[in-house]
Amino acid sequence: MDMDKTMNFSVEKEKNTATRENLKKVYDALVEKGYNPINQIVGYILSGDPTYITSYNNARNLIRLIERDELLEKMVKNYIGLND
Repeated sequence: MDMDKTMNFSVEKEKNTATRENLKKVYDALVEKGYNPINQIVGYILSGDPTYITSYNNARNLIRLIERDELLEKMVKNYIGLND
């Protein structure tokens, strides 16, 4: 291993990956239970009420790990093409 190179550590990238994975698991659980996942997730984001999300496959607990305001910020940036 070359000791002269500086390692780069990005907490934000790891957080984004975890958020994306958790949101995908929530989405999949909603699909499996027969819900419209987009409507349910939007309902949760707007209201903060976790009962919009099924408890199946731990989805309700996973959605609570995601900061709603950060998710909205990322969604708006993505929508207008400002992906980070």
